[in-house]
Amino acid sequence: MALDLVTKKRINKMNAIKFTILYIITMVLVNVGFEYVPLIKMTWLGSEEKYPPMALIVGLVFILRDYAQREIGHKVLGAMAIGGVLSYVMASPFVALASVVAFVVSELVDWAYYTWSKKSLRERILISSLLSTPIDSAVFLLIINHFTIIGTMAMFLSKMIAAVAIWYWLGKRDEKTI
Repeated sequence: MALDLVTKKRINKMNAIKFTILYIITMVLVNVGFEYVPLIKMTWLGSEEKYPPMALIVGLVFILRDYAQREIGHKVLGAMAIGGVLSYVMASPFVALASVVAFVVSELVDWAYYTWSKKSLRERILISSLLSTPIDSAVFLLIINHFTIIGTMAMFLSKMIAAVAIWYWLGKRDEKTI
């Protein structure tokens, strides 16, 4: 019986920070993925750009950070640091460092807007993503010497897919509660 009570308390504690845990795990998986998932050549518009397919998942990281901040407040900056350190250890140090620098710069923009905006959760997620994802893409690609306008725009657009999907879902959820 005592084990069941202890187990229930642990489950409740873990449930209280589920988005924070998902945020850290997803950040690490994305950085490891940038090391191992090959770039895709984009031959459209007469270009030989390369696109990192992991960029699709990066959009989710930004949304999870917003939800993690709702769970733990400004302690989310500590979660960012934990994810950065784990990424550095588990992924290539060069890719991890580029990713961490891009995450820190863009996530601070995202965090600042999300923190100080008085808009609804739905609007904050969309606008903070619009502000932070192009910064993340540009900084990351500049550091790893893959910066191009087309590549940056492709990464930005793919990241916004997650933000728009969550924005849409929150709108539908809000409509049901009215």
